Amino acid sequence: MDQDTHDLQVASGPQFADIAPEEESFSSDLGEGEPVGVDKPSQDLDLSRRESRYVNRELGLLRFQYRVLEEAMDPRNPLLERVKFLSIVGSNLDEFFMVRLGGLVMQQRAGIVDLSIDGKSPADQLAAIRPVAEDLMLKASAHWRQVLKPALTEAGIQVLDHQELNEKQLKQVEAYFLKSIFPVLTPQAFDPGHPFPHISNLSLNLAVMIRDAEGEEHFARIKVPAILPRLVPLKRSSGGQRKDGTVPYNHWFVWLEQVIAAHLGHLFPGNEILQAYPFHVTRNADIALQELEASDLLETMAENIHTRRFSPVIRLAVEQGLSKEGRKVLVQNLDVNRNDIYDLPSPLVLSHLMQLYDVDRYDLKDKPTKPRIPTVLRPEAPDTDIFDAIRAGDILLHHPYESFDPVIDFLKTAVRDPDVLAIKQTLYRVGPQSPVVKYLLEARREHRKQVTVLVELKARFDEESNIGWAKMLEREGVHVIYGMVGLKTHAKTLLVVRREGKDLRRYMHLGTGNYNHTTARIYEDLGMFTCDEDLGADLTDLFNYLTGYSGIRSFRKLLVAPLNMRERLQELISREMDHAREGREARLVFKCNSLVDRRLIDQLYEASEAGVQIDLIIRGLCSLRPGVPGLSRNIRVRSIVGRFLEHSRIYYFHNGGQGEVFLGSADLMTRNIDHRVETLFPIRTEPLVQRLRDQVLQAYLDDNVKARTMRPDGGYDRVKAEPDAPAVDVQEILLSGLHPAAGPA
Repeated sequence: MDQDTHDLQVASGPQFADIAPEEESFSSDLGEGEPVGVDKPSQDLDLSRRESRYVNRELGLLRFQYRVLEEAMDPRNPLLERVKFLSIVGSNLDEFFMVRLGGLVMQQRAGIVDLSIDGKSPADQLAAIRPVAEDLMLKASAHWRQVLKPALTEAGIQVLDHQELNEKQLKQVEAYFLKSIFPVLTPQAFDPGHPFPHISNLSLNLAVMIRDAEGEEHFARIKVPAILPRLVPLKRSSGGQRKDGTVPYNHWFVWLEQVIAAHLGHLFPGNEILQAYPFHVTRNADIALQELEASDLLETMAENIHTRRFSPVIRLAVEQGLSKEGRKVLVQNLDVNRNDIYDLPSPLVLSHLMQLYDVDRYDLKDKPTKPRIPTVLRPEAPDTDIFDAIRAGDILLHHPYESFDPVIDFLKTAVRDPDVLAIKQTLYRVGPQSPVVKYLLEARREHRKQVTVLVELKARFDEESNIGWAKMLEREGVHVIYGMVGLKTHAKTLLVVRREGKDLRRYMHLGTGNYNHTTARIYEDLGMFTCDEDLGADLTDLFNYLTGYSGIRSFRKLLVAPLNMRERLQELISREMDHAREGREARLVFKCNSLVDRRLIDQLYEASEAGVQIDLIIRGLCSLRPGVPGLSRNIRVRSIVGRFLEHSRIYYFHNGGQGEVFLGSADLMTRNIDHRVETLFPIRTEPLVQRLRDQVLQAYLDDNVKARTMRPDGGYDRVKAEPDAPAVDVQEILLSGLHPAAGPA
């Protein structure tokens, strides 16, 4: 799974209590112990066995989804935020099946025996994954029906089943069906004269069984149109309060597929409707990219996008109650493994619940935020620009607590500055209506600057968007690179070359997140402006490596994957081990999205046994087992899931008291370190090192509200605050501006 954006698509909003009173203490209804099917190693692990040393990657990803589900279950979160988290569980599971489970299914079908980090074959992993995934889907669905839906009803937001509609609402819905739904629908028969229709990926459909006038039964498929709202809004009531002070229902919805099912007589006149049940198809999206020359990469990616639409079905979700005949038609014609069929209650597609988040009930959402602009970037002198500020010293930005606008302003200023000669940038995910692309186009179209942009076409699920941006930039004369053969470019870099007198100076923005102005409001990331000469030279060398035939292997300050990053990280960890062996304080604090790379895990185990104190803040999957005597007794792992997606990568090395910090784009995964172009950049000044170490990282380690700690068996426990200890929610601290790490207000 590409965790850059799809692990947790958290939207921001206000933090008020739920409309209905809840218990002060929180206990999720996941039940005691681990999810169904998750292996639980014994207390005494056999460290000589490979499977005992590591946590399975796929089960680790599913455990992360349980932590997201816990946020939907947490009554301390506002009600619509809980609905949002539940929808995120649905969208995350869609991607998990498309990418992770899909890849395993394809390996199994091809007879490939590629063992996981814990020694499991694809077949073994599939056997372990399926019951856990089903357990997660059933728990999420049950929480919607038993908790969130009733709470929404009490709050004045009612999601009705069609059979619950009154006479007035039934007439309203029928009128809406005839005017807005019926003209869009296309019933597709399946018989000797009509082949089974193609069922597109992630589509919601109705399996309809009908009986004709001659008494013969037939199967038909109706695709639920994605262009229509899944939750059909009904006309609001007059509003106001009841006599008892409670809020009336002023937002009513009914499920689209139920509206269609209730009016099938209009689609099949003269036939008896026997049954109609929704089903949802997920296809494999883990398609290997054919290794062609870069000149063919654009065409190859377009072909792969087309191929993905017709890839094998790896999950079929059907609403409980579908007849044996209907199920048989689906199974045979979709060629789906019976182990990949999931009988689930309505609604089948939980991700569509995100529509409810658009309801204008801000008392049920998180409080809106206004990101700050650091004082250094809003000087009083009107003739001082951002280049002056950067020359005065490196500037650190912490998003979304601090605004992303300075990054856009930096690019805009560079585009319109007559002394700027060249702009070079890497783009991974930029989003729609990107101001970054807008200014890059302006730089070339209106100011005739030298502009070089690497657009990563292999950014999964953003391929079509990136192909569009690449073609648009190329038409304007921008030098566009489509990426490198065999490597995905994930680095986040922007280089501006400016003439100052007789010299040239390089200004840079380096970051942990994408140049996406939308996600910058909801993803936690760090970025730095600098004009450091060594970093400028390194970044120039990096772009030459990306655009030409440079054989460079070493850099002055940058850590670059796949060239020198692994070697340098191992050297820095080894240095910390040397400090420990010589009796000096030795400590590592790493914050990233994932830790999977076996070689680095083994080195961290070795460092732990050498006496290095290690704190790992890993949002998603972690294959390392912490706290195991003789293996990892000095390693602690915690995960934080909150309103913002924890996305920054911070690597702190204590270095005998002379602390060093690196920030960047790389997680500790083999794919990132060996098969991607990634960068980690050093923080040069002591004030910024101190800020990141003593304020940012320490706040994450102090969190006792959203944090979970990982057990040796791979499970997680919520951190429990000590009696009378103040609540520490790192995201709320940084939002409030009371914590110095947030920078001056």
